[in-house]
Amino acid sequence: MSKSTTDRDEAPLLCVGEVLWDLLPEGRWPGGAPLNVAYHLAALGEPVVLVSRIGDDPEGRELQRRLQTMGVDTTALQQDLSRPTGVVRVELNAEGNPRYHILEPAAWDFLSLTTGLQELAMRSRALIFGTLAQRHSVSRRTIFQLVRLNPYPVLDVNLRPPYVVRPVVETSLTAAALVKLNESELEELAHWFHLRGSVAEKACALAERFACQAVCVTLGARGAGLWYQNHWFTHPAFPTTVKDAVGAGDAFLAGFLTLFLKGEPVQNALRLGCALAAFVVARQGATPPLDRTALDPLTGKTPEP
Repeated sequence: MSKSTTDRDEAPLLCVGEVLWDLLPEGRWPGGAPLNVAYHLAALGEPVVLVSRIGDDPEGRELQRRLQTMGVDTTALQQDLSRPTGVVRVELNAEGNPRYHILEPAAWDFLSLTTGLQELAMRSRALIFGTLAQRHSVSRRTIFQLVRLNPYPVLDVNLRPPYVVRPVVETSLTAAALVKLNESELEELAHWFHLRGSVAEKACALAERFACQAVCVTLGARGAGLWYQNHWFTHPAFPTTVKDAVGAGDAFLAGFLTLFLKGEPVQNALRLGCALAAFVVARQGATPPLDRTALDPLTGKTPEP
């Protein structure tokens, strides 16, 4: 992506979709991909606004309070008077990989379109949205109205059965400038769309089919790859001890976008994404406090004295 103007760099990033409580074996954590991405962007110093809906309940008030202490802008967080704040029960296998049980109903399924949100979408330099948040028609309509108004929609593919609806995924892919997904999600889409070959070839074919500017694939212990400007770029994962992998992809996306959207070299963006993912999986929960002294050596920076 080309260098942004100063005004564009200062415009906020918009994270739109589900916010909820992740109920893990070790306790309750704020969660939802848009929330996780927004948290990490804010921790890296990026202006970001979280757009979602919580319930008028103790869980919603505590979630909003927690987000504010985490430095996330909650001015676009709507309150639902009749539906509860979202909850996801998370089970971890022996390798720390999560399995999700997403409860219904949830306030985030009923995101309402407002004039303020439309204006926010138009002036934001990128809008990060996902497929899970579109499981209900109300939020789906609102999200797509906002996507159409934004200059750089970023699709974070989240294939969470039973909320995998192929037409919704296809429409989202068509609308996106950049697509981020993990390797298993790429394989699922490859099956749908008869994409063949290596990961790089499938990413290229996906980009060509849906006219995406870029396709980013997280590869777990192998790092990540990006198809961009007819080239396949890769970066290895950083060695780490995995406590749980919840939110690793969200951390990667935040780190990657922080530099990619500013026109920094692709390898630098991939490196920061992989470093932040490694930092998160070594700690409990998807939104641990960011320790820049632990992150800097991974990104090649010299810690400040």
